[in-house]
Amino acid sequence: MEGFITDWLNLALRWFHVVVAIAWIGESFYFVALDNGLKPPTDPNQRRRGVFGELWHVHGGGFYNMQKYTVAPPEMPEDLHWSKWPSYTTWLSGASLFTVLYLFAPNTYLIDRNVLDMGPVVAIFSALGFLAAGWIVYDSLCRLLGARDRLLGVCVGLYVLAAAYLACHIFAGRAAYLIVGAMLATIMSANVFFVIIPGQRKMVDAMLKGDTPNPIYGKRGKQRSVHNTYFTLPVVFAMLSNHYAMTYTHPYNWAVLAVIMLAGALIRQFFVMRHRGQVLWYLPVAGVVLMFVALGWTLPRPVVPQAEAANVPAPKLAEIMPILQQRCAACHSAHPTLMGAAPAGVLFDTPDEVAQNAQRLYQQAVTLKAMPLGNVTQMTDGERQKIAAWFEGGAAK
Repeated sequence: MEGFITDWLNLALRWFHVVVAIAWIGESFYFVALDNGLKPPTDPNQRRRGVFGELWHVHGGGFYNMQKYTVAPPEMPEDLHWSKWPSYTTWLSGASLFTVLYLFAPNTYLIDRNVLDMGPVVAIFSALGFLAAGWIVYDSLCRLLGARDRLLGVCVGLYVLAAAYLACHIFAGRAAYLIVGAMLATIMSANVFFVIIPGQRKMVDAMLKGDTPNPIYGKRGKQRSVHNTYFTLPVVFAMLSNHYAMTYTHPYNWAVLAVIMLAGALIRQFFVMRHRGQVLWYLPVAGVVLMFVALGWTLPRPVVPQAEAANVPAPKLAEIMPILQQRCAACHSAHPTLMGAAPAGVLFDTPDEVAQNAQRLYQQAVTLKAMPLGNVTQMTDGERQKIAAWFEGGAAK
């Protein structure tokens, strides 16, 4: 019952996180598209009122005229919408998920002693420090190079690459990918909380006092908003990556992550430029090519069982069951000890259950070496070879 309740809480929290993330991403993408699609107003009166650009929409049976002011409108509207809560709720729900799933079980998810041998307390504080350092370094780069957009963009890109390399040499691969994504998501939400919204508030306060708002706040807010839009697709991949062990279990998993994130940024750039009226097909083509590069790079190498190489008969399931009971039953059993319930409902309690999940066992434990998570139960290479020999020999009972 405890595992059942835990799974439902996990489901509810994850669903809420996805819903608010969709709201934030949708709103963000819309305003980027709007900003890039603006045209100078045709009405001279609008230009005199400070309208920088406008865009006409037709949607849902109605017409919409969106206008952007250079600094601020002549009069402050009574009802002003602030785009902030989708960002905040996305980060808070994501942080809650990260805490429940990763920080509460560091030995299972954060630590891989083949990567770095550290204790659970060190792993937890390292993960939290990684998120905090991500924002501090990024914000410092923006303050130092804020007036030089291209140089800043290159430096931020190199910083993300360095962060991916560092994370994959500290944490278990699965956790490393998620932590890099969480770092970028933290930067995105912090941009809203610390830069975009405070700048907008200062502009509104200046108008209410009858002063002319300082345009620097609008420029900073737009710069951070542009960065957020390029982070979005890489973050989405990082959040989904735990389902795809062939990426984070690769010996050069940090480089695989960088390639896929770059593909996402290029595809996002295609849409940004398209909203400006430039259809640059080489951008999505380059993104697709990079995905194929990642695919080819992560293709599993054929596993030659030692039994086959020595022309020895394949082991029987009776020889495999003790390995599974010692190395896998802590998670994949009717009463797991490391988790509330068996992941994906995969059980290895009986020979029939093992035979039913033989393909998955072979893929995760032998081909990808993704299981056990962080090799917390210390499955040996010899045991993996024995599983390989059993499966390649027909997975006989």
